[in-house]
Amino acid sequence: MNVSGKTKICALIGDPVEHTMSPVMHNAAFKKLGLDYIYIPFRVRAEELARAVDGMRALNMRGFNVTIPHKVTIIPMLDGIDPIAEKIGAVNTVVNDDGELTGYNTDATGFLQALLEQGVEPGGKKVVVLGAGGASRAISYILAERDARLTVLNRQLEIDWAVELARRIHEDLGKDVRVFELGSENLAVALEGAAILINATSVGMSPNSEESPVPAELLKSDLVVFDIVYNPIRTKLLREAEAAGARTGSGVDMLAWQGALAFEKWVGQPAPLDLMREEAIKALE
Repeated sequence: MNVSGKTKICALIGDPVEHTMSPVMHNAAFKKLGLDYIYIPFRVRAEELARAVDGMRALNMRGFNVTIPHKVTIIPMLDGIDPIAEKIGAVNTVVNDDGELTGYNTDATGFLQALLEQGVEPGGKKVVVLGAGGASRAISYILAERDARLTVLNRQLEIDWAVELARRIHEDLGKDVRVFELGSENLAVALEGAAILINATSVGMSPNSEESPVPAELLKSDLVVFDIVYNPIRTKLLREAEAAGARTGSGVDMLAWQGALAFEKWVGQPAPLDLMREEAIKALE
């Protein structure tokens, strides 16, 4: 890769960023399409976020991704925000047009595209979502917009997040969302008649890859199970779901889709999705 004074820069800001697959995906995509771009990750602490955003603007970076813990707190620092990102209340992609920073959320559409790619249409189906953090906000909102019937379960200490998520969806979309504390008893009740189960928590992520948020006995062959965790690629939840005969979707698929959608916003042309997914898988393996 030749870097010159004409090279456009895209980036990732978050804390931590050491685990990210985004540079592997984006730099392979830039190379494949012959684009004079480079993608670099930056660790940015919460107290340094405002200065980092000013720096992105001053350096005329073409755009950047935003990850934990900045997806919500960055919003007041931007010049504009896409309507979907505003309703979700979280931004994961920023585009810089001559110093004007606009925030988007490609997590939401990226997840939906990954689900549809599996041949799964969530509209009209009962969907159980575990967690109510930033990823769950995006996923739950796009599913509610698609007319899924949502139940959200979250840990006791963070149950207010789930209640707030349900309130926001009801106010914006007029959809009712059921909320429960995440526990095996409530989970068993929530999964009765469910068609899709989504783990939007970090449970099962490396190095705690032998953990699962769902007891194996609750997994059935008529479920579609999607885990947004992508490291490891096949989480314990997905392995046990497959053993029960359920269809599964991996967090790598959502990762690739959200990256491809961000890529398209920066460069204005379709991303090589399959290449980005392949590069992420190779790096993870």
